[in-house]
Amino acid sequence: MTTAPGRVADIAVIGGSGFYQLLEATEEIAVTTPYGEPSETVSVGTVAGRAVAFLPRHGRGHSLPPHRINYRANLWALRSLGVRQVLAPCAVGSLRRDLGPGSIVVPDQLVDRTSGRVQTFYEEGAVHVSFADPYCADGRAAVAKAAATTGDAVTDGGTMVVIEGPRFSTRAESQWYASAGWSLVNMTGHPEAVLARELGLCYTSVALVTDLDAGIDSTESVAQDEVFKVFARHTERLRGLVLEAVAGLPVQRRCACAGALDGVTLPFALP
Repeated sequence: MTTAPGRVADIAVIGGSGFYQLLEATEEIAVTTPYGEPSETVSVGTVAGRAVAFLPRHGRGHSLPPHRINYRANLWALRSLGVRQVLAPCAVGSLRRDLGPGSIVVPDQLVDRTSGRVQTFYEEGAVHVSFADPYCADGRAAVAKAAATTGDAVTDGGTMVVIEGPRFSTRAESQWYASAGWSLVNMTGHPEAVLARELGLCYTSVALVTDLDAGIDSTESVAQDEVFKVFARHTERLRGLVLEAVAGLPVQRRCACAGALDGVTLPFALP
């Protein structure tokens, strides 16, 4: 294990529940940040000739619940290693019957229903980044292209509502979210996405549906053991899709994310 040596990777994968490893041959790097320790040491390997960092969002033993994850430390650590593009696989509940367990969705919108989480790096001054489109258009396109190669059926687009957790939604909450036209429920997508934007990173969520949320089925409710079982059954499939997408990410960033901080005076120097 080494201490953060500077720029070592330009792509990162942040693994969600059950997604604790990306590559076999890796170097483990311990990173310290001004915001504390990240969820885990960062492992760095190679995919299609490109250096890729991997960080398990909840820690490798899933020791961190969604509301206790140090999102700022995680994103800062990745940026300090040179990362500029992030793929973020995660487990989600579905608010639509046509998106059943095992479906993969690349959302294009986000709704924040969390509370109490630190969701910005900007603690002073007037600093406001655009967040109208939370996810990287080029990253989403890379996932769609990868799905065509791997043979996965991927739904491109949809709104992911992020709840505080760790409890699941009530039926009334779930029905409310569905009535608004939202597609997915998740517990970790915010503030992760906005913190990536504040650091000028491209961020793409790759959501694996593990269950129909409570309000969709009047007789069933979400159970943790079933969520983990479904995710485990599809982990290798999701990993294959992510690896293919990593290989297809553009080497030169020309998306809007790359210029997200243009004209903005930050209260600190970026790593």
